[in-house]
Amino acid sequence: MLPTGIHFDSYAAETRVLKTPRSRVWMLALAAGLLVAPFFVGAYLTGIASEMFITLMAVYGLYVTVGMAGQINIAQSAFVGVGAFVAAKLSGYGLPVLLVIPVAALCTGLVSILFALPAARVKGLYLALTTLAAQAMFPIIIYALPAGALGGLAGLPVEPLSLFGFDFGSPTHLYYFTLAIVAILTVSVFRLQHSRFGRAMIAVRDNDVAAEVMGIPVLRVKVMSFFVGSLFAGVAGACMAYVLQFVTASSFTLFASVWYLGMLIVGGLHSPLGAILGVVFITVVQESLHKVANTLMQLGAGGGGTLFALTSIILGGCILLALIFEPRGLAHRWAVLRNAFQIWPFPRN
Repeated sequence: MLPTGIHFDSYAAETRVLKTPRSRVWMLALAAGLLVAPFFVGAYLTGIASEMFITLMAVYGLYVTVGMAGQINIAQSAFVGVGAFVAAKLSGYGLPVLLVIPVAALCTGLVSILFALPAARVKGLYLALTTLAAQAMFPIIIYALPAGALGGLAGLPVEPLSLFGFDFGSPTHLYYFTLAIVAILTVSVFRLQHSRFGRAMIAVRDNDVAAEVMGIPVLRVKVMSFFVGSLFAGVAGACMAYVLQFVTASSFTLFASVWYLGMLIVGGLHSPLGAILGVVFITVVQESLHKVANTLMQLGAGGGGTLFALTSIILGGCILLALIFEPRGLAHRWAVLRNAFQIWPFPRN
């Protein structure tokens, strides 16, 4: 719902993300807040924000594959791992980061096609099992290769991040680096849903038989949805490699893939805003629980260790509550509240 008097004379204007002057002002305020945030928070929260940006990159990829194309993917963590290992290997050759990240993303996309081709012809549970096979094969392949290839059990070190001769070693520099990358991906994913390919994916998600009758190449769209979604995962993996400066196969587990999918479910499957809200909500709840547990342990009170152990259970409960009470996610709830605010004080019906 838009304010009265807002109209468009072209499709490009109608699909613009920021349609009103008020929305542009709020976006500028948000951007300014993110830019100055490191000067008002400590290094710990700055590091948490960098990790959250990287997680958002991976969840964006899930939004493309699952939310837009309707293809279940529970191997996103494995694709993030592919991007991380490719970035770690290329950084060892002294390649610049502006070349490493695109190459890592492209390699991840090409690997995803190997699993997307058989997965594109199945649906539902069978599709989930096919992507689960990709997740299971990832550590097996890493450990089976010679240690000189991808590090084996020990993993691979990553060269410190530097850009144009400037060292990005501090948490603040890494924050701005990940913020710049996620800003580019945010613009891309919001524009993707209004593109020709984005509309084709949505048509396949809603009814692939009807889409094929309309002339949409369903098989190609399904495969390309995995490819595009894995590009986001590859960028996330490369950024994670540079932030952690060390990668091991044990960091990219099925558990992480489930959390990526859970964040998208909590936020809303069918909107890029859902990916943002889901990642922010789960991260805030998780870190708040950890903060409370640490405080209890420092005060010598009981229950701190138990709260740490229960964190995953509590977060899983949040996902269940979202499925029960708001299956369309936080993005839908935000849209309802925004519309109610815009038409106040008039009744909604």
